Amino acid sequence: MAQLEKGILYGGQSALEAEAARLVCEMVPCAQKLRFGSSGSEAVQMALRLARAATGRRVIIKFAGHYHGWFDNILWSTAPPADAAAPVPGSRGQQQTTEDVVVLEWNLLPELRARLARGDVAAVIMEAAMCNAGAIFPLHGYLEGVREECTRTGTILVFDEVITGFRVAPGGVQQRLGVTPDLATFAKAIANGFPVAAVAGRADLLDLVTQGVVHGGTYNGQAVAMAATVATLRRLRDPKTFELLEARGTRLMQGMQAAFDQARVPAVVAGFPEIFHVAMGLTEKPRNWHDLLGMDKPRYTAFTTALLRHGVRALERGAWFLSTEHDDEVIDATLEAVALALREI
Repeated sequence: MAQLEKGILYGGQSALEAEAARLVCEMVPCAQKLRFGSSGSEAVQMALRLARAATGRRVIIKFAGHYHGWFDNILWSTAPPADAAAPVPGSRGQQQTTEDVVVLEWNLLPELRARLARGDVAAVIMEAAMCNAGAIFPLHGYLEGVREECTRTGTILVFDEVITGFRVAPGGVQQRLGVTPDLATFAKAIANGFPVAAVAGRADLLDLVTQGVVHGGTYNGQAVAMAATVATLRRLRDPKTFELLEARGTRLMQGMQAAFDQARVPAVVAGFPEIFHVAMGLTEKPRNWHDLLGMDKPRYTAFTTALLRHGVRALERGAWFLSTEHDDEVIDATLEAVALALREI
């Protein structure tokens, strides 16, 4: 509110942008430098451009079920059928060129290792913990193996932390799981809903912006959005913030799983306390996108519709996001609504 009185858009950088950048670099393990943008989709494009410029290669590896924005070059196989043998476009009207995109199954290290051996891959981009389509953790040793192979083959490793960044830990999922990428993309929680995104990572990669790699944007580092970023990150770096989120989110997850079990409705509640996923129809935790294809989506839609009648709005895709304003009273009311909705279906 105070920044509105001082200016909205300067057409140049500000002290607020520098302060926001310092906060990100202090909190995020990979962040030696960064560039601000306006959306997660835009940040991903910047990361891919940097990777191609740094390596001189063209091919990008992504994974089935992982979402990295709505642009034509990366919107592939975000929800592919089980029998898909080639990349599947995510939208009507999408450009149909896939020569520079390879889609693999996540959590399968031998498959990735074999493809990287060709030496033509500029970047591997992934959600380090799958949270867009479902909340799936990497298998033991998988991220470490990917990191090792990318280093060995000179491939840029990009973590898409648009969902997990500043949500599952002050430094994102890379801090929580202990594996550091070369680049990472952020948005959403970085400014608590204001249109802010960022690409952060190795200094030598970000320095390419001053060496012929173009990154434009009128609204990059917009002053009011930067004020929101600073205010948000100051709060999120306070350990007490995440202590509360962890405790309340864990209680909500455990309470929901118990309610499903008691109602004898097959479902798996999995993920982080701050962002988790409910997969009705499954009896074991999924390991990748194809495991999620066994979900009972019609029944889950019926469940979320019943929840609405009891004052709780949940996304039909199964994701649940916790905020600091979801206090113990809200958790109690939600669990009561879950029990009532399960009886109805």
